[in-house]
Amino acid sequence: MKKKNIYLLSIIIFCVAVAGIIVKYNYKKAADEKKGYVLLERKGALANSNEWKLAKHSSDSLLALIKDNPTDSKSQLRLAALYIQEARVTGDYAYYDVAAMKYINDVLNLDSLNFNALVFKSLIYMSQHHFADGLVVAHKAQQINPYNAYVYGLLVDGNVEMGSYDSAVMYADKMVSVRPDLTSYSRVSYVREILGDYPGAIKAMQMAVDAGGPGDEHTEWTRYQLANLYQKIGDYKKADTLYHISLSMRPNYAYALSGLAQIAMADKDYANAISLYEKADSVVDDYSIKEELVDAYQQSGQQAKADKLSKEVIDELNTNSQAAVANQNLGHYADRELAYAYLKLKDNDKALEHALMEYNRRPNNIDVNETVAWVYYNKGDYAKAVPYINVALRTHSKNPVLLSRAALIYYKSGNEQLAKTTIEQTSLQNPYIDPELRTEAQTIAKL
Repeated sequence: MKKKNIYLLSIIIFCVAVAGIIVKYNYKKAADEKKGYVLLERKGALANSNEWKLAKHSSDSLLALIKDNPTDSKSQLRLAALYIQEARVTGDYAYYDVAAMKYINDVLNLDSLNFNALVFKSLIYMSQHHFADGLVVAHKAQQINPYNAYVYGLLVDGNVEMGSYDSAVMYADKMVSVRPDLTSYSRVSYVREILGDYPGAIKAMQMAVDAGGPGDEHTEWTRYQLANLYQKIGDYKKADTLYHISLSMRPNYAYALSGLAQIAMADKDYANAISLYEKADSVVDDYSIKEELVDAYQQSGQQAKADKLSKEVIDELNTNSQAAVANQNLGHYADRELAYAYLKLKDNDKALEHALMEYNRRPNNIDVNETVAWVYYNKGDYAKAVPYINVALRTHSKNPVLLSRAALIYYKSGNEQLAKTTIEQTSLQNPYIDPELRTEAQTIAKL
């Protein structure tokens, strides 16, 4: 056979293969669009609440209405909202993000300018760490209804995550002026914390808690955030009180349990901390709780358990992250989280790979820059860490972990004076700084 004919045959085979892939993709897409989603059974303590009974009843009713009328946008959006909340409660974002997005897209296919559908779509994008996409959709929703407070909250979140902090402040002010409530006060608190104003952040978060209904998941999440602010300033007694209040209002609340575990860790009561973390982990699937459990295992000398759980976390995060690349309706970007997970396994090269992937998406975000800087520090590339840690400090954040890391980076790169000035901005007695980092940072405080 002549070379020309072989070449032509190769092109034909390639085109047929591509066509087959496209047909298969379109078939799967069409099947997904027709697929219905039901509530998954809850496990453990979450399965025994009245809240769960009400959620199941609402879901069954809404699914029946949608089955009778597939163009019932109101019921589709109510079901999407229910699934978004179920994801928060159970931590099963992998399933419920897809489920909610299916019904949201059904609405948008009929009305591309449906405000509530756009708000929900932006919210899910933010949850999946598709922050740039979430901002685009939020801006579209804001143009449709510039008098809705919640959409400004999405604009706050998106701009914070993309590192546009001046815009975040502007939208937070706008949000609270339109509707002063739990969601707007908490956004004000987040922005104040980023700008280094812990007293102002605590005041705003307390207002958010007071504006919510005791026991409601959103309220108790806000109370958890308030307790965490107290931990960052070293007031563990106040944080302990808040976690216990939260558990009295919402029994077995995973994040209050993990908060108490953090306090037990500060007291070096590792057995109690591990018990609390394991209980929290049984209630909700959240990688951050698993990562804290890894630390508890490590500090209690159970390195084998720590390594095993770290690898499980990495596998789960990688699965979700790869799904996010393939389909925006699935999974979420998790490269920053993966960077820290690999650091726990001392795999600095993989940590850097993921840290830079996140940086390429969000080069202005202070947390992302801190991550890149800290990975370079662990690799011993101190000079490379400096420009990133400089960006991480640009909002004058007073986070004690950030300041401790920054001081170490400056010290190792040869700037002892800046290292000392930086470490003086925080208290190394604060248990919020993990023991290994605190021990390292104390060498600077003695200069």
